[in-house]
Amino acid sequence: MAERSTTAVEVAGDSGDTPPTAQAEKATTDGVAKAQTTDDETDTADGTGGGTGTGKPAGSAKDKPDGDKRQESRPTVAPPELHSGHKLARRYRLEECLTRLDGFSSWRAVDEKLRRAVGVHLLPADHPRARSVLAAARSSALLGDPRFVQVLDAVEENDLVYVVHEWLPDATELTAILAAGPMDAHDAYQLVSQLSQAMAAAHREGLAHLKLTPGSVLRSSTGQYRIRGLAVNAALRGISADRPQRTDTEAIGALLYAALTHRWPYETDAYGLAGLPKGVGLLAPDQVRAGVHRGLSELAMRALVNEGATASRQEPPCTTPDELARAVAEMPRVRPPEPTFTAPPDYQRTTYQQGSYGRPASGPVGRAVPQPVPVPPPPLQSRTGKALKWTVSALLIAALGLASWQVADHLLNRTASDETSQSQLTEGEQEKPAPRTPKNLKISGTSVFAPDGSGVKAETVGLATDGDTGTAWITPEYAGYPNYGNLPNRKGGSGIVVDLGDVQDVYGVDVAMYRAGQKVQVLAAGEDASSPAGLSDFSQRITELGQTGSNVKATLDKPVRTRYVLIHITELAPDVSANKFRGGISEIKVIG
Repeated sequence: MAERSTTAVEVAGDSGDTPPTAQAEKATTDGVAKAQTTDDETDTADGTGGGTGTGKPAGSAKDKPDGDKRQESRPTVAPPELHSGHKLARRYRLEECLTRLDGFSSWRAVDEKLRRAVGVHLLPADHPRARSVLAAARSSALLGDPRFVQVLDAVEENDLVYVVHEWLPDATELTAILAAGPMDAHDAYQLVSQLSQAMAAAHREGLAHLKLTPGSVLRSSTGQYRIRGLAVNAALRGISADRPQRTDTEAIGALLYAALTHRWPYETDAYGLAGLPKGVGLLAPDQVRAGVHRGLSELAMRALVNEGATASRQEPPCTTPDELARAVAEMPRVRPPEPTFTAPPDYQRTTYQQGSYGRPASGPVGRAVPQPVPVPPPPLQSRTGKALKWTVSALLIAALGLASWQVADHLLNRTASDETSQSQLTEGEQEKPAPRTPKNLKISGTSVFAPDGSGVKAETVGLATDGDTGTAWITPEYAGYPNYGNLPNRKGGSGIVVDLGDVQDVYGVDVAMYRAGQKVQVLAAGEDASSPAGLSDFSQRITELGQTGSNVKATLDKPVRTRYVLIHITELAPDVSANKFRGGISEIKVIG
């Protein structure tokens, strides 16, 4: 399982923080976010956000075409009061609450029988939508199409109705992909092709989605797209449509439009994307952004039939996923971009080829200038020359003899020295020091690092040193900015200060992070420090500040003398969406 938590979903209000977006996300008494009124505010990481599927405020007459009326009821039934650690059917252990909305809640959980992560939707058995949710989940489970996130269980038990579905920790939500910028033509082609074929297969079995948004689409590491929440998301929110095929087709067209232009095809902003300028109507993608593939631009306009869009060549609109899939198949296939290769450096002539000292020959262009050939000196032929040769030869022989004698004497002396050293070691007069064995130092206490005077989750700081990586000290969720929501009382970040009890030699650290992608540094206080509280008190560096993965490991050649070690987190990692951030530490080990 990629992530584990001991608490339900939290908001910054739990620790006294008021994020900049607090007006759009109020906290309830049990520490979870209330439901919002717009689609882009209620869409969550598990693909169960509410709305019309177009990113526009529900109830806008302009956004809904004639003949395709959709309704969404909002009951007043309170969601079940469950908490992290609760087990369903003695098998599914709830880990973290992701959504609490309209009388139901959505959780990340663990299937203890199969030891895997799962997602769970929960609602009371007397909820007015309970029967429709069960029916939708069981129908979706019977489809068995691998292009959809599978429903694993749908049960009514102990006055509760719950739906268990797959959890794909390694997949990437389309919301995050679109946040990075527009897709290239090949990726957009794969998106519309796979989504239209999958939804066409679902509609042939009588199943509709009605809530197909960027949060409902996942892309695996192999490039395959999977759709989550088929039929179930709409049932949870009481969404219905007179023409469900037309609704799902328009939703696919909106996703294709966003992939091509990095804009949402309506006047309202949604899912982290800016909407179109007000009053100009629906522009074709190739009119919004230069370089858009012409065929895909026309395809997006044919799919967005609810706004009266038509392609530039006046092809008929696509009103069903099956028609859209056939239109994609009739297009010339969009091939992936050619890989780019770095040109090899120009061939360099060697010094031997270039002539003396590597300088190119100078002369008229197109003519080869011959290089002078060095002439060897004439041989010594006189009597004086012969005598000189014999003298030089005798001197060389004498020098070689002297050098050989010196080498032999040196080797004999070194052999005698080695024998003496060996005898001394045998007698125990000299011993080499034994290599140091790393060990985990005992941690006598922990505290939350609060440089700005206000701590973060101080009551759970002990979970980071309890010897169990399944528990963790976890920050609240912050909106808008990774630096703790850019709040004034969080400018210095936060983290955990480890107390070793007394000054010791520290050779390194091994820290398991709650989530990859946090910005972390590890520092140590001075040898004479007492109760350090500010960043300036930690003057010795163990690791540099930077983005980290799931672990922070460091080994020092020369130890630092300290009693206090700080794991300092300055920026948090993305949480359930690209605009939410959370971090924490699972386990800390200090190596001596």
